[in-house]
Amino acid sequence: MSEFDDLIEANKKFAADFTLGGFDGKAHAGVAMVTCMDSRIDPLAMLGLKHGDAKIFRNPGGRITPQALEALVLGVHLLGVQRILVVPHTKCAMASKSEDELHAIISEKTGTDSSWQPFNVVADQEQTLRQDLRKVASHPLIPDNIAIAGCIYDVDTGLLRRIEEIDA
Repeated sequence: MSEFDDLIEANKKFAADFTLGGFDGKAHAGVAMVTCMDSRIDPLAMLGLKHGDAKIFRNPGGRITPQALEALVLGVHLLGVQRILVVPHTKCAMASKSEDELHAIISEKTGTDSSWQPFNVVADQEQTLRQDLRKVASHPLIPDNIAIAGCIYDVDTGLLRRIEEIDA
């Protein structure tokens, strides 16, 4: 028995009726989204999109990290991305504790000093989102004709609240 048997079995059922193959890997709606890894977020459904429409990059807090920028640059130049949406969310663990508090929790649970591992907590979601949008807009490999916007997703209502938009 493996800890993953349930997932492998579920995949077999999924694959038995699989109809999502044959896509070219491009973002057919021209959208790339950076959002949090939180399981309350269903990126495609919340935007009325479907399989093949968007490129999705997820990380704690939905932050614009070097890895997120790498994904966005590749999406823009290779995968049909014309619009970039950055979407953190309400009730996010990355915005509810300080860096020190997270380190204390992780260090206690592991018995290992975690101070070397940055968690990039967010003290002010709106201000951080605006800074992240500026990182995208000012990146030398993201062309000026790419539309960029930021919204905060409310995990209790399913609504997006627009914070800032940078026109293409």
